[in-house]
Order: sequence, then C-alpha cells, then structure tokens
Amino acid sequence: MLDDRKLAVLRAIVEGYVSTNEPVGSKALASRHNLGVSPATIRNDMVALEEDGYIAQPHTSAGRIPTDKGYRLFVDRLSAVRPLSAAERRAIESFLSGAVDLDEIVTRTVRLLAQLTRQVAVVQYPSLTHSTVQHIELVPLGGTRVMMVLITDTGRVEQRVVEVAEESGENITNVAVEHLRTVLNTVAGGKWLTEVPDAVADLPAQLPPEERPLAASVLSVLLESLVERHDEKVVMGGTANLAAVDFSASLRDVLEALEEHVVLMRLLGEAGDPSMLTVRIGAENSHEGLHSTSIVSAGYGVGDQALAKLGVVGPTRMDYPGTMGAVRAVARYVGEIVARQ
Repeated sequence: MLDDRKLAVLRAIVEGYVSTNEPVGSKALASRHNLGVSPATIRNDMVALEEDGYIAQPHTSAGRIPTDKGYRLFVDRLSAVRPLSAAERRAIESFLSGAVDLDEIVTRTVRLLAQLTRQVAVVQYPSLTHSTVQHIELVPLGGTRVMMVLITDTGRVEQRVVEVAEESGENITNVAVEHLRTVLNTVAGGKWLTEVPDAVADLPAQLPPEERPLAASVLSVLLESLVERHDEKVVMGGTANLAAVDFSASLRDVLEALEEHVVLMRLLGEAGDPSMLTVRIGAENSHEGLHSTSIVSAGYGVGDQALAKLGVVGPTRMDYPGTMGAVRAVARYVGEIVARQ
C-alpha cells in the first residue's frame, strides 16, 4: 500500500506527463508541485514507485512516465471527475436538444464527444430489445405495397416496404389497412419488442378472411425487423484527433482496430456495469491493437435503464478527469433527450 506522499508524487507525474508529453523528473516535480519535500526525497519515492510498477524510465537519465498500472491507480484513487462548466452544460443541452430523431441524436453526440474530448467518439444505438412499441403506422403505397413504420419509446424508427402477394392485391384497401393498423396498435402498443411475437401470433385469425393476406405479409416483415441485431450498430467520429497523438504502438494498428465495429461493440460490452462510468486502460482492452489506448464509456438510457453505451477512445496519456466528466455529462443529456422522444 502506497503512503500519501508517494500517491501525491504519482499524481504529479501523471498530471505532468499528460500535460507535457515529456518524462517527468524529480527537479520538475519539486519546482512545479507543492509536495513539501526535497528533490532527494522525491527521487527516493520515484524509485519505490518504479519498483512497484507504477512508473517507468523510458531511457537512461530520463525522467519517469506512468505505466498502465500507474494510470489505473490514478483513475481509481487519485483523480476526481472534472465537472463541466455551466456554459459547457448549456452548450451541450442546446446542441443535442436540436436533434429531430434518434439518428440525428447519435450523429450529434458523436461530433460533440469528439470535440469535447479531442478523442475518438463511439456511440451505440439503443437496443431494440430494451424498447417498447410506441406506435405502428401503415401507409398504403398503391397496388400491392404498404409502408410499415415501427416507432419505439426510445426513438428508434424502423421503416419497411411490405410486398403483398399479387393475387391478394385487390384486397389491399384503405379500410383494410386502417383496420389492421388499429388492431396492431391495440395488441402490440406499449409492449416490449421481445413480447410482440407472442402478442400478434393469433392476430390473422381474428381478422376477416379477405384481410388475412395483408396481415400475414405485414407481420412477417414486422417480426423479421425485431430479430435483427440493431444493438450492434455503432457510429464513430473524430479519428482525425489521433493524428496529434504519439502512440507507443503503431497508429495503423489502432486505426485498423477501430474500423472493426465488432471490436468496438466488444469493447463497449466489456465496459462493465452499463449504468456506471467505466475506464479501461491499455492491456485491459482485449484487442491487441488497442493496448496503447484507454476507453472511457458510460451507459445512457431512460430512467435507471441503460439502453446503450457511448464513450471515447484515446491514448493512455489522456486527461482522465476531463474526459470522464465529458462522457458522464453527455451520457446523462443523451438519456434525457431519448426519454423525451
């Protein structure tokens, strides 16, 4: 267990290295931080920290830099999430509240996170399995085609064109479409999407024979849309921010990992409790190409229910308090806006 003085030295090394991108020496610590001890004592503490694996010396006669273990201790015990200013909070709320649908909310969130943190932003779409049916709209398109629009309480809008068998085309009347729309919303409205298949299983049998082909076609498309893995859809932005970073590994390895959405989904999935702010540092990330990065993520949703996650990917040498504060604040605002959709 490190004593308070060594913890203070570690904090100063992390903050100094993040600020300057230069190894931190004992003289710099003594002159720039009010540690209350001599450079000699600081050097002894640095030796102890290095022996314990919290800092490392990149080359002879250089200062020290934090290791992944040192960053982890800094995040867990030494850092405090930096709150955003009132002006920043107003700007976030104003920018996000201008979105008209979920797609725009996600797009704006990615841009905002990338700008606030100067890292790569990743936002996961809400999972349909955590949504309820708000409304099902049916719109006749003429002939044998009908537009089905599924709207969920989390703002997702699924739009599909339904093709009814040609021999049944003569039965697609406005009256039949309106009747099916009413029945669908009666049996499925307000239900979890996972409950919809059972709720509509007997629906065709409840309709007049001439309306059953239309109902069968619409239900087939509706159920097909429910089994798709929409929670695997992510949006990423801000990769240009990586150009200013000196990674310990190849930047190409990082970019190749980020291009794989499956990798991003796995990383967000490994982030722990979806309701909590999570930080994964260096080798804690399972993908080897991201061992020189850290991922800060949080869940967003309605009330206490996290519907999806968002976060940022950047170098291990990042401003953890500021990044954690930005991710937490944006997640909270996104959840509030989704709840109002």
